[in-house]
Amino acid sequence: MLDFLAAAASGDAPPAWIQWLPIVGMILIFWFLIIRPQMKRQKAHQQKVAGLKKGDQVVTAGGLVGKVAKVDDHYCEIDLAQGVRVKAVKHTIGDIIPPGGTPAAND
Repeated sequence: MLDFLAAAASGDAPPAWIQWLPIVGMILIFWFLIIRPQMKRQKAHQQKVAGLKKGDQVVTAGGLVGKVAKVDDHYCEIDLAQGVRVKAVKHTIGDIIPPGGTPAAND
């Protein structure tokens, strides 16, 4: 039995690239499951914000819903209620509500 353990201990070490294989595999898994989808969502949000125009109904990151009154390069003015207009940074716009609104959940 001791001869078997001694033979196993004196065996050649595996090549160095095999030791790095699990680390490379984990990096690829993180890339495809976490980083790549986040980059796609970010790109889609940037395209949405770039296409922002007067009259669009938007939801800000803070949850305020309003209609866009004016759009600049970095800012947009949003009408929240009659006589209430706020100036917001364009990238804080969370979503653009489609013209028909969102359908009811039970439809």
